[in-house]
Amino acid sequence: MSKTKVAIIGSGNIGTDLMIKIIRTSSDLEASVMVGIDPNSDGLARAERMGVQTTHEGIDGLVKMPEFEDIKLIFDATSAKAHHYNYNIVKQYADKKIIDLTPAAIGPFLIPPVNFGDHIDIDNVNMVTCGGQATIPIVAAVSRVAKVHYGEIVASIASKSAGPGTRANIDEFTETTANAIEKVGGATKGKAIIILNPAEPPLVMRDTVFTLSDTADKEAIRESIHTMVAEVQKYVPGYSLHQEVQFEDITPENPVKVNNTLYTEAVKTSVLLKVVGAGHYLPEYAGNLDIMTSAALATGERMISL
Repeated sequence: MSKTKVAIIGSGNIGTDLMIKIIRTSSDLEASVMVGIDPNSDGLARAERMGVQTTHEGIDGLVKMPEFEDIKLIFDATSAKAHHYNYNIVKQYADKKIIDLTPAAIGPFLIPPVNFGDHIDIDNVNMVTCGGQATIPIVAAVSRVAKVHYGEIVASIASKSAGPGTRANIDEFTETTANAIEKVGGATKGKAIIILNPAEPPLVMRDTVFTLSDTADKEAIRESIHTMVAEVQKYVPGYSLHQEVQFEDITPENPVKVNNTLYTEAVKTSVLLKVVGAGHYLPEYAGNLDIMTSAALATGERMISL
């Protein structure tokens, strides 16, 4: 069975890690072209050594290459601003789909174990953010059991794993993730916080998820969360609960006020996660980048199998 040819735009850390994942682990996709804008980038040099065709002329260089005709999927690992330009080029070709790893959010948000089936025919899907990929499945898991009124996530990543693109997109990260907590996670209101941890040696990605939901069977919520964690682990083996799920009853005697709303009858669910990277190209502490490339790869493989 022949593999589906794909191109990767962005020869930085995320694009390079994704390329190596495809080459080493995918039985369905073939990394055909790596696209960059810096002819001296490590990603382009590594691609050439691994037998992948390259161009340093961006998306405009890609469409001029003979390999472009056979490419069906394009992964965009550039920046939110660059993705707008790239998509305007790609959308002219009806036989190609683009998977967006930037916070541009032109297309609908996609979290593989939550809403893949809703977007199988869309030509541009957005992988939200690293924090979104790690935490929104948990918000969605609670939402399957009880109405979530408020969802808040805190993503803590090693400072060394945050490159120029991540740092330039901090505002987009918080806005996009909060929006996806609502649209995909099912929360009425979402909030996202990112922390760049300068600790040495670098710590792995840690995520905290808080939800305020209608009162419900806590064991049902716990079971739903554990089931969701197992689903994410199918494509991100280093994803796990850092400790057991915690609950707190919100009552008239123990109320909580969030965003000027007073809650007197609810369940607060707290979930602590950690994400250890697979170490394909990036160090294991860079789980924030690994979960993005892993989710994108899982999405691409499912897209071409339909």
